[in-house]
Amino acid sequence: MSALSSLALIALAAPAALMGASHLKTRKLAREARQLVPPVGQFCNTVQGKIHYIDIGPRDAQPLVLIHGLSGQLQHFTYALAELLAKDHRVIALDRPGCGYSTRASDGLARLPEQAKTLLNVLDQLEVDQPVLVGHSLGGAVSLAMALQAPEKIRGLALLAPLTHPSSQGAEAFKGLIVHTSIMRHLMAQTVAVPTAQRTAEPVLQQIFAPETCPDDFLIKAGGALGLRPESFVAASADASYLYPAIETQAARYAKELRTPGAILFGGEDAILAPQSQGHAMEAYGLNCQIAADHGHMLPITVPDLCNDFIRATVQALPNKA
Repeated sequence: MSALSSLALIALAAPAALMGASHLKTRKLAREARQLVPPVGQFCNTVQGKIHYIDIGPRDAQPLVLIHGLSGQLQHFTYALAELLAKDHRVIALDRPGCGYSTRASDGLARLPEQAKTLLNVLDQLEVDQPVLVGHSLGGAVSLAMALQAPEKIRGLALLAPLTHPSSQGAEAFKGLIVHTSIMRHLMAQTVAVPTAQRTAEPVLQQIFAPETCPDDFLIKAGGALGLRPESFVAASADASYLYPAIETQAARYAKELRTPGAILFGGEDAILAPQSQGHAMEAYGLNCQIAADHGHMLPITVPDLCNDFIRATVQALPNKA
């Protein structure tokens, strides 16, 4: 074998070894994440995948359905908010399709209308009647998609820092999630994505929580460790990659089709989504927007008491459906 051929083999072997090492580290991190944050609820089977959820509080009370945001899981709500609400509401907090311990049959089911269809199916199976949807961030966009898809089934909306319109803000925190082919998304998930997520976690969380700080118990109590699994990268990447043009199409429907009442709470210092274009813009469609000065994007974790008061006031103000 010539020296040139030997050098070529070495050049090919180096990235292969790196990918192999990354895969082994990914498996280790994923195993540890599942041990740190095991499933806490039940599962509902749908054609699109199984949905992991908790269902707490009195059965005969007003149901609230809590829907988390991008790269999140239901523990964002069980961290503090769910139990406050469950004192006198039926509270269903769930992992969106593909997120947490939920699954989805294909990446294409990340599109907003498909997520809405799946979650409406779950609510039908659980016999949840006239819920108020509490969507945070991307969960707000999913909540709006559900209200547009089945307005007769949804009593109201209490949205926390929701994504409602196309937005370029926050791209720095999530730019690594945009992967436009499923093959590459799954390859990255099994190799470089999880070790990279571990390495960059601190600055990313700083941006997401700004101007507040990420709590020390976020990785376990709020389920953040679950982000260090291949399936979590796949879900978040598909959510981000399939967001457009779905959110543009959805926003164009509000004027004529959005009839579900409710309200919005935004942090005045949100570093991910702009309160004006995402919150105040919805007042034209009947959703009053309140601004919590000095607070950021992660309201369910940083100010659960404020969210609790906002949700309760929103529910109280909703008209009763005939």
